[in-house]
Amino acid sequence: MSLFKKSLIQKSYKYKLLEDGISKEDILEAKNVLDSKQITMASKTRKFEEMFAKKMGTKYALMVNSGSSANLLAIFAAGNPLRQNNLKKGDEVIIPVLCWSTSLWPLVQFGLKPVFIDIDPKTLNVNEDELIEKITPKTRCIFLVNVHGNSCDLFKVKKIAKKKKIILIEDSCESLGSKLKNKYLGTFGDFGTFSFFYSHQITSGEGGMIVCNNDKDYEILFALRSHGWLGGTRFYTRKLKSYNYYAKRYPSLDPRYIFVNSGFNLRPTDIQAAIGLNQFTRLKKLIRNRKQNRRLIINSLKKDKRWKNQFQFIEPAKNINPSWMGLPIIIDKKYKKQKMKFLSYLDSIGIETRPIISGVFTNQPATKLYNLNPTKKKFNKAQSVQELGFLIGLHQKKISKDNLFLIRDSFLNIDKI
Repeated sequence: MSLFKKSLIQKSYKYKLLEDGISKEDILEAKNVLDSKQITMASKTRKFEEMFAKKMGTKYALMVNSGSSANLLAIFAAGNPLRQNNLKKGDEVIIPVLCWSTSLWPLVQFGLKPVFIDIDPKTLNVNEDELIEKITPKTRCIFLVNVHGNSCDLFKVKKIAKKKKIILIEDSCESLGSKLKNKYLGTFGDFGTFSFFYSHQITSGEGGMIVCNNDKDYEILFALRSHGWLGGTRFYTRKLKSYNYYAKRYPSLDPRYIFVNSGFNLRPTDIQAAIGLNQFTRLKKLIRNRKQNRRLIINSLKKDKRWKNQFQFIEPAKNINPSWMGLPIIIDKKYKKQKMKFLSYLDSIGIETRPIISGVFTNQPATKLYNLNPTKKKFNKAQSVQELGFLIGLHQKKISKDNLFLIRDSFLNIDKI
């Protein structure tokens, strides 16, 4: 930790995880919402949801205040008593050990039992054959994390999940716009989640989206997002098929204030929606720019006379057309002991780095607090990624020559660290 004392304080980096993520046009869209004084969730949110669902090829999309909240809603909707095939407390859920905390905590918060599995270090995702081998009669849900624009063979996983009546949830918070055989990641399962956090493919500062294709699932999500409330805004209520049913069955209640379920308050603002919607309209361009920056960085390293295979780069899995969020990098194992010193060096010269997600999550002290790995199982492939891997950002605009040379020269200095 002492290596990173300076970075714990707000610091200005020469090469950040994301630079200039909010355009002047995005700011203008947000200002227009402020000027309208309709700040809370309303028409902009609805428009963004409709455009998102159409683009992704799903029947429904529901915006929330973060990708983390989308994950929370996915689990609590999957376990809701209004759902026919629903999760129960104590059910087992397969989840990759290389994950973010908010992929895992909804499972714990609902009372489910996480069953961690290792990953394929070549793609950072699970191997579908190894996943299928882990399925037991106790498996009731598979919670996949599509890491950094990659995935396993979701067609194969979906087929087995459907056959065994296992709920499939995709956390695609890092993979918006990636396709597997022309089908978007996040659209294979019962639920798919996305994040618009600052360094992601598009950003609204905070914000997220959850998609589904089932009418009942959508109505459950809708209620859970906002206190279990069926009403609340003219932009939504009349679109719900069950609205008239509840209004007629409970005539003594004000139809604008009917609570049909439990719930949270995970609503976004129209300010977030306006920014996210404006960015979403240029998603294709942003994906193309990130791909170009990734290619430029890798080529600048590999074409230099100092290149000695000091690093490995994660490549797209089979049949994946990736939408890269960042650039995961694996250091050659001969530099293993120098890794933290090397990252400290990058930090000192102005290159911002972060772990690949959060490493092996069973290594985190919080999992020990909740005894989530009671057998102390080892996950050697993910452990190798934690020990040798790190990530730098990919920007929405073409990388400058200065930053390209900064990355090249500092990385190829690893032999001298």
